[in-house]
Amino acid sequence: MSKILIAVADSVFPDLAPTERVFSRLDATVQLARAPTLDAILEVAQKADGLMVTFAQLNAELIQGLERCRAIGRFGIGVDNIDLDAATKAGIQVCFVPDYCLDEVSDHAMTLLVALARKIPYSNSLVQGNRWEGKAVAPIYRLRGRTIGLIGLGKIPQTLVPKAQAFGLNVMAYDPFVEKNIATALNVEMVDFEYLLEHSDYISIHAPLTPDTRHMFNADAFKRMKAGALLINTARGPLVDEAALAVALDKGQLAGAALDVLSDEPPSADFVLLNRENVILTPHTAYYSEDALLDLQTKAAEDVASVLSGKEPRYPVNKLS
Repeated sequence: MSKILIAVADSVFPDLAPTERVFSRLDATVQLARAPTLDAILEVAQKADGLMVTFAQLNAELIQGLERCRAIGRFGIGVDNIDLDAATKAGIQVCFVPDYCLDEVSDHAMTLLVALARKIPYSNSLVQGNRWEGKAVAPIYRLRGRTIGLIGLGKIPQTLVPKAQAFGLNVMAYDPFVEKNIATALNVEMVDFEYLLEHSDYISIHAPLTPDTRHMFNADAFKRMKAGALLINTARGPLVDEAALAVALDKGQLAGAALDVLSDEPPSADFVLLNRENVILTPHTAYYSEDALLDLQTKAAEDVASVLSGKEPRYPVNKLS
């Protein structure tokens, strides 16, 4: 039996072979929890040296039950499912993969925008229903010369910028934390939130989910947006008040929305945004490509392996004293 144990709280991967390959260098055993619940995770993680997690909630109670854990690796970018204060207090290094799926999510956001603006899903539904009616999709407007506003200018939206500019779009962004030289290099105008709402033809959300950003797109925000604007969200579902979005669409305040993430996934059968001609919904797949999944498992596991080997991780989240 190996001396090192790596627990996996939950997995969306076909298998954990890339993770296992990384930890094989440490002669470590990798064990997947039978369910993403506190008790099931602790069954495999209580005595584990490292813990890998995707979407399972690692709250303070669970983290306090980790007797030997030295590192937690998040298979993803956001860490809102991990109690960072509890992990830091317990002396556990938390790592993530901030350069994961940059191309995939930026491609997905741009594709959603073009599909929504060109009304491609609606046009397809007409033809599939034996309705060859070009006039039914009017009006459609040219993308070139219009403005896209980015909520957040981190790595993913930075990757999106040249793709949007290739379509002739002007790009502005709201991000109180980004360095100005980054925006300057990308030819992106930095503006405040209210200005972005009022002057963007399209808005693409790329913000983290925090108490301050939850429902940042609410009824008031929709009222401030340009009439006929389009909203794209590939970040976190709760950033958007979906009930308020439905009302804004019904009133014609917005022309359409495309969402890859929802507050509740999967949505209920009576979800207010289902079955609308001006709404595109994708099942939280913006992150996905076979290439991205391989990178994700490998990089997340490598950082945890580094910590267990006494080395500095490449992408630490919390700072241990």
